[in-house]
Amino acid sequence: MQSRIDSFIEAVINTSIGFFVSLVVWIIVAWAMSIPVTWDQNILITLIFTVVSVIRSYLLRRLFNGRSVWQAIKSRA
Repeated sequence: MQSRIDSFIEAVINTSIGFFVSLVVWIIVAWAMSIPVTWDQNILITLIFTVVSVIRSYLLRRLFNGRSVWQAIKSRA
């Protein structure tokens, strides 16, 4: 079972990788669909989704860690 800080670090690293992937993909998609986007707009949009992703990843990790502990306690009773 991971500690809360381990869960947070994993979520940040995972999402950081996703940030750079999203940054590149969004530029390609915007170009392919002729959506005018500046680099500043691209970075801001990607940052917003990155923050949401870190929170989502952290909460899901904590939920699943807590759930497996609860199931282990229930199975022993």
